[in-house]
Amino acid sequence: MSYNIHFNKVTNSKATTLDFDNIPLGTTFTDHMFICEYENGAWTNPRIEPLALIPTHPAAMALHYGQAIFEGMKATVDSNGTPMLFRPDKNAARLNFSAERMGMPLFPEDLFVEGLKHLVDIERNWIPPQEGSALYLRPFMYADEPFIGMRAATHYKFIIMASPSGPFFTKRIKLFAETNYIRAAEGGTGEAKAAGNYAAAIRPTELAKAKGYDQVLWLDAVEHKYIQEVGTMNIFFKINGEMITPKRDGAILDGITRMSVIDILKDKGYEVIERAITIDEIKEAASNGTLEEAFGTGTAVGIAYIQEIGMHNEIIHVSNESPVGLEVNDTLNAIKTGKQEDTFGWMTKIEKEVAS
Repeated sequence: MSYNIHFNKVTNSKATTLDFDNIPLGTTFTDHMFICEYENGAWTNPRIEPLALIPTHPAAMALHYGQAIFEGMKATVDSNGTPMLFRPDKNAARLNFSAERMGMPLFPEDLFVEGLKHLVDIERNWIPPQEGSALYLRPFMYADEPFIGMRAATHYKFIIMASPSGPFFTKRIKLFAETNYIRAAEGGTGEAKAAGNYAAAIRPTELAKAKGYDQVLWLDAVEHKYIQEVGTMNIFFKINGEMITPKRDGAILDGITRMSVIDILKDKGYEVIERAITIDEIKEAASNGTLEEAFGTGTAVGIAYIQEIGMHNEIIHVSNESPVGLEVNDTLNAIKTGKQEDTFGWMTKIEKEVAS
């Protein structure tokens, strides 16, 4: 389906002033945003306009009842400077999975992808060409109806904004296994990319950082022994030659990088096992020498190599090298930049200007 998207472009882009070798994390934004409103049971007025502040009523329901979800994805360029999107259909589907869980209206998935294409096309000069860098894209939806009362809202905004970004982690990372706070429980919102999930993670993450760690390693809500995921990532372990990742159980985010890494590993001949795995199993594997490596996977971080895991006053040494993680990272980057043939059919190229 084709949509009538209105365009209001800036006269002079700020991209010409950006130092692509020194991009401040999360504070630099492009010139435009895609925006659309939900009212009277339908999404209306899709448009791209200059990035600006959004008037918000103090009673906007998202501020009081938390109906807010988002996605994270990246645009890269190939050697010819052609912008490319990585599996945008999966982000569109996951946004609607989150919307359904949070009692929000579904967003047309073809409009999601079309809006992304138009925005990335207009902002193509903002895409960093450096290896490991990208244009980070943040689609999000929130309830902006002014109403104080516990029910689903009837008015929402959907917006896509963009921010150029460099590599997230440039060193091996340390995790702290959290045994007091939890991220999610079965039946909760752990599988949804809901804003509240991340709000609940801020305090324990800050405590972990104060101890010298980079991220929290989340354990299950009942016994605090089954590994779920890392603060902003899914996680993989290589134990005795097997690649193991926690199985999805209703409390683990269905990471798009995670599913892609599983495909890459299988394509390279690795056996990938999705199952419950305990922190005690990781301790035992570290002590008997069968824990070979571990890495996190996520859109923002890409592949993050894990050095060690702290738990209480104990340190679990993981590894000093991550050959499989490095191999996967190189493959992902090569596919995203067109240096390797996309045999999986993941990349969506924006060949020419699609915006009128």
